[in-house]
Amino acid sequence: MYWFTNDDRAILEPQNDIFATALLVLGFVVFACVASKAYIAHQDSAFALESYEQASLIAQSIAHSQMLQGSRQDLISAEKLDALSGQQADIHALSLFFDVFSPNVRFQVDVSTEDGEHIWHIHKPASSTPPMGQIAASVPVTLELNPVQQVPGTLTVKLFKDMWNS
Repeated sequence: MYWFTNDDRAILEPQNDIFATALLVLGFVVFACVASKAYIAHQDSAFALESYEQASLIAQSIAHSQMLQGSRQDLISAEKLDALSGQQADIHALSLFFDVFSPNVRFQVDVSTEDGEHIWHIHKPASSTPPMGQIAASVPVTLELNPVQQVPGTLTVKLFKDMWNS
């Protein structure tokens, strides 16, 4: 047994050591890439969920706001929507509207009747940078088109972000 364990006549093969080390490093790099991609995907989905919750809260706040309230508390006035949407919208009223709900967040409000006959888009004047991503949340509302006509509709808030990962 002594001659077997203390035999100095063995041949070293450094090529095998280099190959094994390269495979080990390559495996570690692939594992690190997969782990980082999984972490980034998780962070993106968590951020999107948080943004959806924020958009949903803004939509609910707007739906119950006195700024758009019709003859009753549960109605949204088409007349007030007309005043805030389109080319004739007052810039001061628009900035007040957006600052009341969320001054630091870029968002747009879309209100439409269920049949699609009436659609209103409320947004701040165009900004210089186009948005790169958006998250939307909708709530059902009742629209008061005139004192005798009330129709179901949808209020949608679109939250815009320049960069999701910023």
